[in-house]
Amino acid sequence: MTLKIGVIGTGMIGRDHTRRIAQVLAGAQIVALSDYNPDAARAVQADLAPNATVYDKGEDLIAAPEVDAVLVCSTGSTHEAYVLAAIAAGKPCFCEKPLATTADGAKRIVDAEVAAGKRLVQVGFMRRYDAGYRMLKEVVDNQIGTPLMVHAAHRNPTVPDQYLTPMAIHDTLIHEIDVFRWLLDDDYVSAQVVFPRKSSHAHAQLADPQIVLLETAKGVRIDVEIFVNCRYGYDIQCQVVGEEGLANLPEPMAITLRKNATLQNAIMTDWKDRFVDSYDVELTDFIKAASQGTASGPSSWDGYVAAISSDACVEAQEKTGQIIPITLPARPALYD
Repeated sequence: MTLKIGVIGTGMIGRDHTRRIAQVLAGAQIVALSDYNPDAARAVQADLAPNATVYDKGEDLIAAPEVDAVLVCSTGSTHEAYVLAAIAAGKPCFCEKPLATTADGAKRIVDAEVAAGKRLVQVGFMRRYDAGYRMLKEVVDNQIGTPLMVHAAHRNPTVPDQYLTPMAIHDTLIHEIDVFRWLLDDDYVSAQVVFPRKSSHAHAQLADPQIVLLETAKGVRIDVEIFVNCRYGYDIQCQVVGEEGLANLPEPMAITLRKNATLQNAIMTDWKDRFVDSYDVELTDFIKAASQGTASGPSSWDGYVAAISSDACVEAQEKTGQIIPITLPARPALYD
């Protein structure tokens, strides 16, 4: 059976997921598109999904009888309403991060899914599907003993002027917040943010770089450098220090070049290139589960915990140097 998918939001990531499903992956087809700008949806229809119906409203797409499952790729402020509508319709839903723009919004999604009695939502935390992170998790689980510390960095070459200090958490660190919970099988209990000397490349409304310090329930200490004007490339680093050894996230595959008396490795500059394969794997996982009427992978609970944790990190930005506690409610049995 071919899963019939509707895509809400046909901007950069929505277009790319439409391309992926139409041209790369098996088992699904795009039958519906919607965007706040109908011309954008029609452009994706013309280029990638000529047989898809364009709907003016995302809610109409969700309700359409030909749609089996939904991809929510619209702006973050719209996610909560669309995901709740998909749950109410009983349709599996893949939602790009954030699940909701507030922790309260994410909790409403968790409550609706629990009331529905089964998992219907997968959140787009694609790093769990990255081959490098999966290799790292295998080593952390089996070879280096009990994890003690994590040293990490998330660096972008540059960001637009609209990128403000809190976005370093909600738009950038959010991926580390999720993947470290998965990597360590642990939750956070506190957050602290400190600011080194400011880069001259950062505009007036952006503190850059930042260092986020997290503590987990098991006592692991995590430090993450966020540097979004590093200039030299898109660079994701992660080192886990255990009782018996340490493990580094593998670098992306690249040719080592010896030329003109230098030794060089190319560094990527675009996040889409860095994690392109993981997007393929995560949507394959979604298609497989949605074809059975359910969802797998990162859950609404993971999205909710990420929202609670990121809110604490933003508070820690505002109270520089102070340690902000992170308190989580009991996890519903649905997500065990």
